[in-house]
Amino acid sequence: MTGRLVPGANAAVTAENPGLTAVVVGISWDQIASRGPSAELVPVAIVCGPDGKVLSDDDLVFFNQLENADASVRYLDESDQEEIDVDLASVPDTVDKIVFAVYLDPDPRSPKDLGSVRSMSVRVCAPDGRELVVFPLPSERNHMIDAVILGELYRHRSEWKFRAVGQGYTTGLTGLRTDHGIGRAR
Repeated sequence: MTGRLVPGANAAVTAENPGLTAVVVGISWDQIASRGPSAELVPVAIVCGPDGKVLSDDDLVFFNQLENADASVRYLDESDQEEIDVDLASVPDTVDKIVFAVYLDPDPRSPKDLGSVRSMSVRVCAPDGRELVVFPLPSERNHMIDAVILGELYRHRSEWKFRAVGQGYTTGLTGLRTDHGIGRAR
């Protein structure tokens, strides 16, 4: 199975690849060069329960926390600009989905939107590098957003699927935090 997804489309990752127990989610983008400060993008994986909220702040994976609480989701940095390894067999049953997003570093000197970003995509690969699905995000709204949910790896019965999302935010990291319960007391 190799599929090119459009916003809202789903792909049956494990059902169409029997025996698949791990995936690598790669995030990549091209950016227009700037003479001033350039947009610094921060990829993040948010490990969520059935309520769509992060299980705990230890279940975020990004540059400053390279793996989640149980190490089933780990940050890599290989051929794509960013790669996140997901050991599907080790993901606890309490996890309903893993959200993959990118937000603009909120440094006040940085640009205020993703307008300089082109050709952003998320792809799901087998551990051997075989591409299973790819979702190239439309870029026509990048000049209006400062964060975007790329996609979700989610459970469907006993299988894992991937959903292409492409939901943009004008509230950046704050919007992601609010929607996914990041930083809230449990």
